[in-house]
Amino acid sequence: MRALAADLVRDGSIRSPEWESVFASVPRHHFVPRWYEAATDPRGITVWNERDDTDREAWLRTVYSDATLVTGLEPGTAERVGDRAWTGVATSSSTQPGLMAGMLEDLRVGDGHRVLEIGTGTGYNAALLSARLGDCLVHSLDIAPELVETAGRRLAALGFRPALAHGDGRAGFPGGGRFDRIIATCSVPRLPDAWIGQLLPGGSILADLDLGIAGGLMRFTPEEDGTVLGRFTVTTGQFMPARADALSYGSAPRVPYAPDSGKRPSRVTADAIRGAYPFRLLLAFALPRAELVHHTDDDGTWSVQLQTSDGAWARVPLGGESYVTEGGDGALWREAEATWSWWNEQGRPDLDRFAVVRKPDGRMHARCLSTQARWDLGT
Repeated sequence: MRALAADLVRDGSIRSPEWESVFASVPRHHFVPRWYEAATDPRGITVWNERDDTDREAWLRTVYSDATLVTGLEPGTAERVGDRAWTGVATSSSTQPGLMAGMLEDLRVGDGHRVLEIGTGTGYNAALLSARLGDCLVHSLDIAPELVETAGRRLAALGFRPALAHGDGRAGFPGGGRFDRIIATCSVPRLPDAWIGQLLPGGSILADLDLGIAGGLMRFTPEEDGTVLGRFTVTTGQFMPARADALSYGSAPRVPYAPDSGKRPSRVTADAIRGAYPFRLLLAFALPRAELVHHTDDDGTWSVQLQTSDGAWARVPLGGESYVTEGGDGALWREAEATWSWWNEQGRPDLDRFAVVRKPDGRMHARCLSTQARWDLGT
């Protein structure tokens, strides 16, 4: 524990003595007795190999590394394919400690603050918050009742008894309550009304906003007129999405096959998209209905593809080649090229130059703080 805390101080994830002390005192291994390690079988299918403390030295080394560990698979998709090996969709994890530490620092808690955590998971984060603030000030809920029950037992074994509940986190804490801080360890496409309604005056929300193509961790602060302003934090994260029930994650839509027609030169390459996170974020602003996927063509070519639910798509190959193959009227990739040009003309602004605004009627837009350029994100 102390070694992990020291590592997180050295890499800048922990920036205060209070959180250094907490990470040095709360045992992560108590909350992660087992996890699933990903591998790929000869068919290209992800196989989850179960790991536990059978090899205690290896278990402790992994648990106290700065790694996210998958701790649960969706029952409806999990299928045993070998001794302690499964296929399926991951639904729960113990977040990378460095990311968790950065989020807790970004949360800016103070003594006496009441905190709501959305996504109890293993209970480790609730334990960290309880150690920092006192368990009487910590509330946490999760969509999966078995996770809440297990986390409660593990927390109690360490002397922590925060208020835990089972329910859809997007609806806020059951029975109401008001909080100084809300922290979500799941991603959401929109900021839920319930979270805003459960904030105390002067409070803030830290959440991973998923805008489709890209997103990021944002600190949301309500203003007097009911507008909520979101700014990107120095910490970035990619969390599992919030879900409406304990069993279902929607399966990703099939990527359309792209024939070798509609091919033309492109001003944007796949490598540029993959290598420039602020540009991907801008694409998410400009194309809020689109998603970015990776795909292998029939000839083995790896590509990056933009696609929308109406069937439009545009694909560029990995490896730096500057051409695009398109389906539809071509508007999707023209918008991507226009966004690329704008970003370069403005000097490639970073995340700190952008904000997301949620109006009282629920509509959201993004804006560039230095140019006042604006992108409508809908409701």
